[in-house]
Amino acid sequence: QQAESILGPDAARKVQATALQLYTEAGAYAASRGILLADTKFEFGVDAAGTVTLADEILTPDSSRFWPAHSYAPGADQPSFDKQIVRNYLESIQFDKKTPLTLPDGVIAATRARYEEACQLLTGASG
Repeated sequence: QQAESILGPDAARKVQATALQLYTEAGAYAASRGILLADTKFEFGVDAAGTVTLADEILTPDSSRFWPAHSYAPGADQPSFDKQIVRNYLESIQFDKKTPLTLPDGVIAATRARYEEACQLLTGASG
C-alpha cells in the first residue's frame, strides 16, 4: 500500500511483478545448483513517465543471502555464501559503525573463499 501510494498503482504492480519473477527464477536457478536464495533486495526507480527500471546491484552476496542447501537446518544459524562472515566479525568486536577499521586478513580470505565457492557452484567458473 505504501509503495502504491508513492509510485502509483501501475508502477507498484510492475515493481511487484518484476521482483517476484526475478526472485522466483533466481531461486530456482540457485536451487538447481545446491544453493538456497534465502532473501534478496531489489532496488527500482520510476521516472516521470512511469517507466520502471531495475537498478543497483542485483543478486550479489552483498544484496542477498545464499545458503548451501545440503546443510540447511530450520531454526539454526545457516552457513552462508554472503557477507555474514564480515557481519559476525564486526559483531564480535562490537563495532560502532563509526570508527574506521581494517578487516583482518583471515576475515577477508574466508569471505573471499565463500564468494568464490558460490560463484563456482552458480556458474561453473572458478575465481
